[in-house]
Amino acid sequence: MTETKSLVGAFTPEVFATHLASLPPLPKWWLDRKRAAYDRFASLPMPARTDEAWRFSNLTGLTLAGFSLPAAAPSTPHAPIGIKKAAKLVFANGRLHAAEHLAGDLAGRGVVVGSLYGALVKHEGLVKEHLLAQPPKLGSAKFSALHEAFLADGAFIHIPRGVEIDDPIGVFSYALGDHVAVFPHTLVVAGENARATVVEYFGSGNDTEAQLAVGANDLYASHGAQLTYIGKQDWSHRALSFQSNSTVVRRDARVQSLNLHLGARQARHESLSQLQAPGAFSEMLALTVAESDQEFDQRTLQIHQAPNTKSDLLYKNALRGTAKTIFSGLIVVDPDAQKTDAYQSNRNLMLSEEAEANSLPGLEIQANDVRCTHGATSSRIDPEQEFYLQSRGIAKEQADELLTFGFFEEVLNRLASDPLHDALRALIQTKFQK
Repeated sequence: MTETKSLVGAFTPEVFATHLASLPPLPKWWLDRKRAAYDRFASLPMPARTDEAWRFSNLTGLTLAGFSLPAAAPSTPHAPIGIKKAAKLVFANGRLHAAEHLAGDLAGRGVVVGSLYGALVKHEGLVKEHLLAQPPKLGSAKFSALHEAFLADGAFIHIPRGVEIDDPIGVFSYALGDHVAVFPHTLVVAGENARATVVEYFGSGNDTEAQLAVGANDLYASHGAQLTYIGKQDWSHRALSFQSNSTVVRRDARVQSLNLHLGARQARHESLSQLQAPGAFSEMLALTVAESDQEFDQRTLQIHQAPNTKSDLLYKNALRGTAKTIFSGLIVVDPDAQKTDAYQSNRNLMLSEEAEANSLPGLEIQANDVRCTHGATSSRIDPEQEFYLQSRGIAKEQADELLTFGFFEEVLNRLASDPLHDALRALIQTKFQK
C-alpha cells in the first residue's frame, strides 16, 4: 500500500473515480482513454537520478502528495493582458468561468473558440484526431498520463481553411486555492492557409499558495497555415508546474511559439515540434526570468520528418539569486529529411554569482544533405556596462533590468505584433518589481 501511494500520491483510484463521476456525458472513446491513462500513470515510476531525461533536475521537491482536486472558483482575478482580443476564454480551477465570444462574421465563417467539453460533442472528429495525439518523448510520460487522466475541461480553437484572424485569441487558466491541482489544456487546429494568434496565460490567485499544475497543449498547423502561440506562465512561487507542448507543422505551414516563464517554485517545460511535410517551418522561442531559489527545467525536441523543412530555436534565460535553469535540446533529422535547416541556441545571462545554468544541446542526424547548428552560452553581466549605467545615477537593480531587457530584445523583436511585444515587456517588468 505504501509503494502504491508513493506512485500516485494524492491521486488515488478513489479520487480518479470521483473525477470521472463529476464529468458530464462524454464520448466513450474519451472516457476509455482517460481510464487507460490513469493505469499508465499509476504504473509508471517517479523520475529518478539515473534518468538521463531528468539530468540536473532537483528531484527532492517532486511530489504528488498533499494536493486535491479543486472546487469551483467563485471568482477569478482580472486577466492581465491589455490588448484587443478576437475572443477570450477564462478557466478557473479547470472549469470555464467566463468567455468573450467571437464577432459574428468570424463565427459565421466557422471559427470555433470554446470549451473542450463542447468540442468533444460538437466537433468530435477533430478532437479525436488531434487531442494528445503525440505521445510524450521528453521524459514526463508519468505526468502526461496524469494530465490525460484528470483533464476535465480546456480550450478548443479551430480556424477553418482560408480564415485569417487579425486580433489574438486569449486563453486564461487560473489555479485558486492552497494545495489545489489543475490540468489546463489548449487544443488549436488551424486549417489550410488559415492564420491566427493564440495568447495563453497561466496564473494563481496569489503568490503564496502551494499548487500543482500539470498542463499541455496541442498545436496543429495544416498546409500553408500560419499560427503564432504565446504562452505566459506566472504560477504562484510555491507551485510545482509541468507543461508539455506539442506542435505539428504540415506543408508550407509556419508556427511561431514563444513561452515566457516567470512563476512557480519548480517548473518543467517540454516542447516537441514535428515538421511533417516539405516547406514546414517551426520557430521555438522562450524567455525565462529566474530568481531566488526557482528552478526552470526546459526540454525540447525538433524532429524533421520531411525534406526541405526548417526549425529555429532560441531560448534565453536571465538568472538572479540562487536560481537554476536547465536546457536540454535535441534536433533529430530523419533519413528522408534532406535539405533540413535546423538551428538551436540557448543563452544564459547570470545576474548573480550563486545562480546556476546547465545546457545540453544535441544533434541526431540521419541524412547527409543538411545544415544543423547548435550552441549554448552562459555569461555574467558586463561590469563595464553596469558601471556605466550606475555612474549615471541608475541603481543596480534598475541597471540589471535594463541590461536584461537588452538581452531579451532579440527574442521579443521576432514578434510581428507591437501590442504583444509591449504586453510581454510589461509582464517581465512585474517580475523585477516584486
